[in-house]
Amino acid sequence: MTRTVLVTGATSGIGFAFCEAYSKKNYQIILVARSQERLQSLSKQLTKNYGVQTFFFAKDLSKEGAAFELFQEIKAAKLKVDILINNAGFSNTGLFTSLPLEKIQQEMTLNIVSLTKLTHLFLDEMKQQHSGTIINLASIASFYPAPYESVYAATKAYVLSFSEALQYEYQEFGIRVLAVCPGYTKTSFFDGRKLPYTRARNPEMVVATTLKSLKTKKISVIDGFGNQLQFLLSRLLPRKLMLKLTGDSGKKAWADG
Repeated sequence: MTRTVLVTGATSGIGFAFCEAYSKKNYQIILVARSQERLQSLSKQLTKNYGVQTFFFAKDLSKEGAAFELFQEIKAAKLKVDILINNAGFSNTGLFTSLPLEKIQQEMTLNIVSLTKLTHLFLDEMKQQHSGTIINLASIASFYPAPYESVYAATKAYVLSFSEALQYEYQEFGIRVLAVCPGYTKTSFFDGRKLPYTRARNPEMVVATTLKSLKTKKISVIDGFGNQLQFLLSRLLPRKLMLKLTGDSGKKAWADG
């Protein structure tokens, strides 16, 4: 029986790398993103390259109510989701009060609210079937505050804590929940943005780390040796000193007064 994976933020970067990886495993792919045209194009590309069946839903998950609309549309299409990958996310950078409240609300809705709602809706079905996998994209920023990217780091701290708790709650139902924590990755997420430093991994590396970790008992995974060292540093240094290091880096890159 063919299994199905749903990927949000599926048209580029880590999201599309997940689509390709699971296409190679002969999964049906449900692509979710904002652009109907881009979804249609990449859906055809996956079918042509890997011979898999694809479905796509154009949905802006930064809008209130979009997550439940997506769930209803997927149910109406009579699709069963075996793996949910909550990949979609974005960040605002700069001095907190320089950012429009509307943009901050969209960031929180996408990174936290829609992720939580989709997890709740699909997890309940997985529980009934005693089977399923949920992969939530957190970040290396989950582990410490990030001045000038303060809301983003806070939302990703939520994703990490939320995912680890669910792994414990639902392991007895045969469900696997994993939080993935990439660092800077070569994706459109950073288009038009100045990076604090140039070191970056690529999306395929993040996906490979994820698939390998799913075979273990890990509840979360940090992608890349450099990011693992950064996490270790955050545990060894006093929190105030770590805040200064991340703050100085963020201020240099993103402070706008």
